[in-house]
Amino acid sequence: MKIVIVGGARPNFVKIAPIAKKINHAQKKYGKKSITLILVHTGQHSDFSLSGSFFSQLGLPDPDYNLGVSGGGHGEQTGRILQELEPVMIKESPDVLVVVGDVNSTLAASICASKLGIPVAHVESGLRSFDKTMPEEINRILTDAISDMLFVSEPSGIENLKAEGVSPDRVFYVGNVMIDSLLSNLVKVEKLNTYGDLGLERNEYILATLHRPSNVDDGDKLKNLLLTLRDVACETKVVFPVHPRTLASARKYGLESYLEKTENFLVVEPQSYLDFISLLQNARLALTDSGGIQEESLVLGTPCVTLRENTERPVTLASGMNMLCSIERPEILSAILKMEKAERKFIPEYWDGRAADRIVDILLSKFLD
Repeated sequence: MKIVIVGGARPNFVKIAPIAKKINHAQKKYGKKSITLILVHTGQHSDFSLSGSFFSQLGLPDPDYNLGVSGGGHGEQTGRILQELEPVMIKESPDVLVVVGDVNSTLAASICASKLGIPVAHVESGLRSFDKTMPEEINRILTDAISDMLFVSEPSGIENLKAEGVSPDRVFYVGNVMIDSLLSNLVKVEKLNTYGDLGLERNEYILATLHRPSNVDDGDKLKNLLLTLRDVACETKVVFPVHPRTLASARKYGLESYLEKTENFLVVEPQSYLDFISLLQNARLALTDSGGIQEESLVLGTPCVTLRENTERPVTLASGMNMLCSIERPEILSAILKMEKAERKFIPEYWDGRAADRIVDILLSKFLD
């Protein structure tokens, strides 16, 4: 059995790591000649702090192929990944392609494999924001439509796929591989003092992230958000790891002065995986537009305010640990005050650190003779 896994962005590798580790364990059981893993990095995130460092920290082997495709618009990036990946897929001729998440790399790889007659397994299937202005929503819908095996991370995914007419025998509720990585690395995280190294006290700061095009690609919106973060910093310290997209947009619109570091507004470079989890675990609250941080916050017990009108992860809202909020300053300040006292109601079923075990066991049962 030969498995190709394709990823290209930071969240992809957090999700791929436990799957690769489980496949490695299966190789020891069945023999490496029985199971071959080929790892492909499309290069979508070329910044080392957003992808490269994750390989070493998550115990991932170096990719077998790096396509070096970064930058460009959605069409250009998706097309170039397709162009570069096709000869790799033809050469390797895998039994199955595994893709994770909802980035351009996910969709491009799925199209490539599907057109070559290679079965596609999509990890994190069925998530829906019902907002087609989000590029990720388009990627999710199209990837699920051509996938042969759909691995679901939360109950809403099952209902969404059912509503879209996906055959139940293609859908598997396995849990959340991102939480696999989180739980397996907590011992390492607890040895760090990332917040202390920044001069912070535990539970005495807010961790903020911004990277969604809808929030950072518009100069007026980005200016409003940065001003709001600085307002929040008047009351409590704010740590703001600046995503490359956000930094580029701030430079484009002449907003660099709003990123100036102050005693309470700590603007820092993108953090490694372990350092970021350390900051998140010890924060008073997370203020973000990220999908994955909503999930990680839930498990860590850190209240989260999500700066979006919708979420494809409704289980985080039901848990009591996440709240949606518009990007208007009064609403953000009010949401922070409300969520600082939030208490977790539950952790979703199968968010137990064994999602990758379930995925690989299903793959082996279907493809290994």
